[in-house]
Amino acid sequence: MFSLKSVRRRTAHTTLVGALAVATCATLMTGSAEAIVNGRDSTERYPFMATIPESAPEQGVLDGTCGASLIDAQWVLTAAHCVQGDGLQLEGTVRIGSEQRKSGGTVRAIERTVVHPGYVNGEGRAANKDDIALVRLDRPVTEQPVRIAERPGRPGTPTRILGFGTTVDSSFTFAPRMQELDTRRGAEAECAPGYADRTRLCTISRVPDAMACFGDSGGPQLQKGRNGRWELIGTTSGPGAPGVVCSAGPGLYGNVPAYADWIRKTIKRNS
Repeated sequence: MFSLKSVRRRTAHTTLVGALAVATCATLMTGSAEAIVNGRDSTERYPFMATIPESAPEQGVLDGTCGASLIDAQWVLTAAHCVQGDGLQLEGTVRIGSEQRKSGGTVRAIERTVVHPGYVNGEGRAANKDDIALVRLDRPVTEQPVRIAERPGRPGTPTRILGFGTTVDSSFTFAPRMQELDTRRGAEAECAPGYADRTRLCTISRVPDAMACFGDSGGPQLQKGRNGRWELIGTTSGPGAPGVVCSAGPGLYGNVPAYADWIRKTIKRNS
């Protein structure tokens, strides 16, 4: 998880919002993952992929971004730290369904944001508690939402992550085109003790020296459903261990199916 409060303190586990970062990837990865290091250009269309432009001028970040997933014609799902943090400034729009970070797709204004009530803006293990939020668009879009899986696959299940963030450790040069990376669901023991649990998924790259990084926290982790289509199981939250560069992994993802009831009730209550 990445929070601007942590960025100000410049601590070893600084939490960044979206693209925010400090000196090392270990510090930065705490707040903005899903900027994929050693990924590849997207190989197919992901009409549900969304980006939330944002900045943190006090930290010198003027062109940041977070990832998100369209789960309803008028709602996207992202990380809580992408929409709530000291010094964070949202541009007020969401871009949906484009393989380009700055053009294409459908752009909608943000009507409201709803952060999970249990969200904790802290550091280390605590930073990732209930790191999930919903964003309501001002108007529906025509892009096809992604289905939320009934449950994540068992450890070892092939998954895929998407993002528009940085592609090099400790760099803030963001990918203009969507990046993807083949991953797998890891066992809880493959992340640092206490990081992965019922609501947080440990994610391991299937490619050497590759993992999410700065710039696309909130972006999706996907698995194939029985019909062969992508289903949503995770939202990028932060690193799965302290003191590692982005490419060393592992990654930590919010377990979206674990929040399915909250998501459904929140959308119904705010529609």
